[in-house]
Amino acid sequence: MTDTIRNPLFDTLFADKAADSRPFLFLDDDRILSYADFHALTGRIANVLVSNGVVPSDRVAVQVPKSAEALALYAACVRAGAVFLPLNTAYTAAEIGYFVGDAEPRLVICDPAAEAALAPIAAETGASLMTLGTNGTGSLADAAETAPESFETIARETGDLAAILYTSGTTGRSKGAMLTQQNLLSNAKTLAEYWRFSADDVLLHALPIFHTHGLFVATNVIATVGASMVFLPGFKLEPVLDGLKRATAMMGVPTFYTRLLASPEFTRERVAHIRLFVSGSAPLLADTHIAFEERTGHRILERYGMTETNMNTSNPCEGERRAGTVGYPLPGVDVRIADPETGAPVEEGAIGMIEVHGPNVFKGYWRMPEKTRSEFRDDGYFITGDLGRIDPDGYVTIVGRGKDLIISGGYNIYPKEIELAIDAIDGVTESAVIGVPHPDFGEGVVGIVVRDEGAAIDETALLQSLGTSLARFKQPKRIFFSEELPRNTMGKVQKAALRDTYATLFTSA
Repeated sequence: MTDTIRNPLFDTLFADKAADSRPFLFLDDDRILSYADFHALTGRIANVLVSNGVVPSDRVAVQVPKSAEALALYAACVRAGAVFLPLNTAYTAAEIGYFVGDAEPRLVICDPAAEAALAPIAAETGASLMTLGTNGTGSLADAAETAPESFETIARETGDLAAILYTSGTTGRSKGAMLTQQNLLSNAKTLAEYWRFSADDVLLHALPIFHTHGLFVATNVIATVGASMVFLPGFKLEPVLDGLKRATAMMGVPTFYTRLLASPEFTRERVAHIRLFVSGSAPLLADTHIAFEERTGHRILERYGMTETNMNTSNPCEGERRAGTVGYPLPGVDVRIADPETGAPVEEGAIGMIEVHGPNVFKGYWRMPEKTRSEFRDDGYFITGDLGRIDPDGYVTIVGRGKDLIISGGYNIYPKEIELAIDAIDGVTESAVIGVPHPDFGEGVVGIVVRDEGAAIDETALLQSLGTSLARFKQPKRIFFSEELPRNTMGKVQKAALRDTYATLFTSA
């Protein structure tokens, strides 16, 4: 560790490893980037940022493919005191226009292929535009090639902004969650200890780095302890199976694990040396938990976090990992269940709004003070929007988003309960349950089901099965079948899209 902490986040993650020859990134082109190599790269990129007018607190908007250089760009922004603003690579130019207009970055960095479309957007806000493509191509990479490695890290405080991450915007315009150095650093240190990471670990990293999971959870945890990563551009089965040979741990979304289970090459012997599999960003089906343990002997560790808070809870690294739960509140993080309307505590085991307090909780929404005030209780707890309960043993279970709550005939109906009942029926792979406008009941319950391959189960059979396990007011009024459920990049089912699809089911003439 450096004698003087000038920039808490950068110094903790990388400055104390400036001369470290140990591997940091094992890349898919067989390159190995040491911590010393990576530190030098951050210096060159930081010099480029500053030479393009970036000063402390300026936003740097980034929509680029995953690469070692893209990861170094994140670290360089922190080192230069800038605010890193990663954007989903799937966003269109029109969507990028909103984020750039809202955040007013000093610099926009994009894939060379998007330069023509984004140039007028950057120009409209007075931002400079540079490019960074796969394998370190583009104007940013070219400039960094000749820039000096030496860079005096900009001093920052723990309360200074390190990043802005925009929420998905499924209910209105996207909000920019402001994350401080302390938010990111506290969570990285807590997770590294809670999940028992050490310098001996090698993490298989196939996640995107525009999202909390791949960027702040995976990368920050690994850098905190000086471990290594098998750094893959994305999830492709063969490279992941090959990468597991070198790894000791893997972080993924549920679809990663279902794809692995679908491969006969994914065997107990292949992962006998792995010590930890972590899943997050979307709910993991209990069937996947069970099948994974039967196949490999490993029980996946599921945890719970969100853009605004990083990680809040986790099943234990050592101890019982309960399928269907997201474990205990992390050390230093307080989690409570409250009445959504009044904020009053609910009885033990009852369903209510999950509220969180701790050093991981964000500073607020960018340029939205009223929205920020409305999302916090007077005592500082953040209202997550997620409904859940805490059992007598302290395990947290999420039952759905507050906006997904269905109110039908005056009854509160939790989609998760119905989904679990549907998923338990033979022939069902998975399901999603939504509420749509209904002229008599306010909302009608609708199920969308993905069948097992070759299964012949139909709507009538499903409804008959549910009649024995659910009260009548909870039972779907209609069930539809689909080849797959709509998901975002991180594998989360997009219920807003489903509600749009079936919005007029009961109300059309």
